[in-house]
Amino acid sequence: MQVRLREWRQRRLLSQEELADKADVGTATIARIEAGQGARLSTLRKLATALEITPDELLGAGDQGNARAA
Repeated sequence: MQVRLREWRQRRLLSQEELADKADVGTATIARIEAGQGARLSTLRKLATALEITPDELLGAGDQGNARAA
């Protein structure tokens, strides 16, 4: 399952630094996740909260069903 952090961050018009501040994580963490290196569940929860979405949305859960219906 791919973390869709960059997509959600850009939708919210946030830089990596701004999101890192909002989520209380390091900018290197944001860059690492966006590069596809994965993240701890606790970090994903912080990021989802900062982006005002659910962790499932951040992980792209449910998108496969939407793609088939389209």
